[in-house]
Amino acid sequence: MNGSLRFDAVPAQSSDPSGADAPAATPLPYDNPIFLVGMMGAGKTTIGRHLARSLGREFVDLDLALQDRCGVRVATIFEIEGEAGFRRRETSLLDEYSRCPGIVLATGGGAVLAPENRRYLKERGVVVYLRASGDELYKRVARDRNRPLLQTEDPRGRLLDLLRQREPLYDEVAGLVFDTGSMPVSQAVRALISLLQNYEISS
Repeated sequence: MNGSLRFDAVPAQSSDPSGADAPAATPLPYDNPIFLVGMMGAGKTTIGRHLARSLGREFVDLDLALQDRCGVRVATIFEIEGEAGFRRRETSLLDEYSRCPGIVLATGGGAVLAPENRRYLKERGVVVYLRASGDELYKRVARDRNRPLLQTEDPRGRLLDLLRQREPLYDEVAGLVFDTGSMPVSQAVRALISLLQNYEISS
């Protein structure tokens, strides 16, 4: 498939379009952006949305923002431009959003692969690695057909390979490591907020 993708400016993804019944926000003692990293299926989008709402912050899902900019799904970007093209666009958008204070940003699972991305994350905000076991991750994404890197004959094996490759990079950038496990989202968010409230920002 040949063609080009547009890269137009659009508003960021908001945390919750309704928010009518949202409880009072619990702001953090700092406005540094919070970056969520981790594998596909780790809960970056789900936890990120609830976390942003609880903190009174804007939520941005980098993959969704990239889809809005290009006008097509991530899988189509991979198909047209390959992973290398997707990663270039991802880096450009991460550079933009990582400069925004007061947001919760869910990165794509492979965002940590590029050295410049890791530098943006470590230097510009609080990085939370949402960690889960390979079995738990596969259980969450096994039926998801919108994961281009898992469109292989052995998606479980591919997922475990990606986890082995990326886990040292998640650990490298993380200021906090949070095990999502099987706890309910509301419980996970409360525990994560407690960690973030006590996190000391380096000067």
